[in-house]
Parts: sequence; C-alpha cells; structure tokens
Amino acid sequence: MILSLEHIYKDYVQDKLVVPVLKDINLSVEEGEYVAIMGPSGSGKTTLMNIIGCLDHPTSGEYILDGKSVLGLRDNALSDVRLNSIGFVFQTFQLMPRESALENVCLPLSYAGVKKSEKKERAMKALERVGLKERALFKPTQLSGGQKQRVAIARAMINNPKILLADEPTGALDQKSGEQIMRLFKKLNEEGVTIIMITHDPKIAQNAKKIYYIIDGVISEDEEKARSTAEALEKEEAMEDDFLIENEKSDNEKQEVASDENS
Repeated sequence: MILSLEHIYKDYVQDKLVVPVLKDINLSVEEGEYVAIMGPSGSGKTTLMNIIGCLDHPTSGEYILDGKSVLGLRDNALSDVRLNSIGFVFQTFQLMPRESALENVCLPLSYAGVKKSEKKERAMKALERVGLKERALFKPTQLSGGQKQRVAIARAMINNPKILLADEPTGALDQKSGEQIMRLFKKLNEEGVTIIMITHDPKIAQNAKKIYYIIDGVISEDEEKARSTAEALEKEEAMEDDFLIENEKSDNEKQEVASDENS
C-alpha cells in the first residue's frame, strides 16, 4: 500500500467557532492505482488534497505514505517528501513564464542538487515521455494550454515520485486538450504510475479506475452513502449547537436571577 489515511479530521477555527471540514476520512491507495476524488465546490476535496500533498496538517488522524508516517515531520522533512515522493499537477500549470519548457522541467532537479549535465538529459527524456521533446526550448507563452499541462506533468514526474497528485488537471483546458491529458494519464498509469486526481467533473473522474466521492467532508466509494453520512453528521452537529445554545441561555438566566437576588 502506497498511501493510507486513517480517521483524518480537519477543523478550522473562525471567530472562536470550530468549522469541521474533513470528517473521519479513511482512504487507502495501492501502488499503481488510478484514483479520482470527486466532489463539488466546498466539499473538502481541496483540503484533502493539501493533506495528501503534505501542504497542510490534519487536526487528528494518521497519514502513512510509502510505509512511513508523515505526521509530525518537520518542515525540512516535509519538503523532502514533496520533492521526492509527490509530483504535483495544478489546474493553472504553475510554470515559470520566462523559462523554457526544458528549464521548467529541470526545476525540481535543481532543488535536489542534480548536476547540470544530468538535469538536461533527464528533463529531455521527461519531455519526450509526454510528447514535447521538439518544444523543449519554447517558452510557456509559445505553448497551448494542453502543451503547458504536459510540461507540468513532465516536471511532476522528473523525480519519479511515488504519487502523481493532480488538482483539476483539465480545468483550464478545452475539451480536446483535456482528452489528450486524460490519454496521457492513462499511459502513465499503464507504465505503473500511481495517480490521485481531484476533480468536480464526472466525465473526467470516469477516466480513473476507482472513484471516491467527497461530500461535505465525508468520503466514500458510494456517492449516496457519502451524501447520507454527511447529512446525518450535519444534523448531529446542529443538535450539538442547539444544546450549547440552550446551555448558554440557561447559564445567562441563572446569572441574571443570582444578580437580582443579590441586589
């Protein structure tokens, strides 16, 4: 098993109010799997992606990546995990606009301290792998949206990460370019690459071999189960809020009575 999330919770505090975003997330991904996590805006999928990508910490729970717990690691160790174990593909490509495709793909190797001659050779092979060897010296402004995303995928794969983590990889592309990226993902997965793709689009999610649905911070392979669990938790949270409000009201009334008696 390449990744395991166990009982992951994530809360945010807003004006002393605790807002639960992820609720008892349990997710396992085997090496070589192609998984889609699908949910609407506000479902918690971006927060979950950030935790998987070691960009954020859960409030509680356990996260095992390649047999090792990543929770509790210091910043430098987390940076190493992001550099060597996770390849990121973003919706908006995140390319350096003044650098060539080749230089963009070389960037993670620079952080890893790889020699200049080796960097160029490995980056060219990565671009060839995504069908862009002939455009190695092109700047991002000279590339189409689909080509930019292929450069981003080459960059994500350059260190042979354990997981390719893609956030809405076709969100900024037209239909034809999006289909090309999905074909590329299929090819990479057939070569043994583990892919976790975050999306809101059911058509894009269908390209994965397994789909998880996340709704209001609850995840399941069964969409209706995720929805019903989320609704049950919302009712439970509402009852707890009502109970706290009633207790606070009762305490205030007692204080008022005590104040009147003292006066």
